[in-house]
Amino acid sequence: MTDMKMPQMTDRAALARNRSRAAPAAMFLHAHAAAEIKERLTEVNRTFQSIAIVTGFPDFWGSEFPEATIVSDADALSLRAGAHDLVLHMMSLHWANDPVGQLVQCRRALQPDGLFMGCFLGGQTLHELRAAMAQAEARITGGLSPRIAPMGEIRDLGGLLQRAGFALPVADGTMLSASYATAFDLMRDLRSMGEANALAGRVRHLTRRAIIAESTAIYADNFGDTNGRVNATFELISLTGWAPSDSQPKPLRPGSAKTRLADVLGTIETTLDPSKD
Repeated sequence: MTDMKMPQMTDRAALARNRSRAAPAAMFLHAHAAAEIKERLTEVNRTFQSIAIVTGFPDFWGSEFPEATIVSDADALSLRAGAHDLVLHMMSLHWANDPVGQLVQCRRALQPDGLFMGCFLGGQTLHELRAAMAQAEARITGGLSPRIAPMGEIRDLGGLLQRAGFALPVADGTMLSASYATAFDLMRDLRSMGEANALAGRVRHLTRRAIIAESTAIYADNFGDTNGRVNATFELISLTGWAPSDSQPKPLRPGSAKTRLADVLGTIETTLDPSKD
């Protein structure tokens, strides 16, 4: 019997090389994510005693949460079942070969009523660069090659939390915009972020200069501002879910309400006559 392996979207060796070249000065998306997570944790009003952070950027996130255990975002996570009351999955899920599998492993690592939070790049990220590169490559070569990782749409991500077994799942997103002198400067910044192309199906040779020049021109024509610069969109998706627990609120069964809505609203209930329109 032949083993059926899941198709690999990400070349993990290339991803590790890209991340090893990341520059601290280019971590502005991580800084925004860290500030967002910390603010949300203050709203939870709970002291967490055992925190784990899943990430491909251990230096940054270790400095932001010195008390946390840092875990590599490998396909198989080094997390003990039921060992943590808070698990954070930070800026890595968009490169996961199996996002639901990552979420399932995080849920299993949580104690009952433990909290999961994740933050990663969403589907609207770099839509300008995607469009410019695709148009330039189609013009010059007559085809397209994989260049930017497919990223989840927010409308689908709450469902991933439910599939992974989380209670009270919430998914929301924040749009951020960054300004660059040219699209080429954006591409160079992506390398400094450790977010260069690590797709398993990528073309393994350097992109032709003509494609870079054409995409830079297309980008400026379509996404330039009045100052002669270009804008780039980054969508940060935040996920929140809880490990199931008997102490959590449960929805009432249909028909089990003990108070009439009309009494709560202080109105008179009117019975509809089905014989009248």
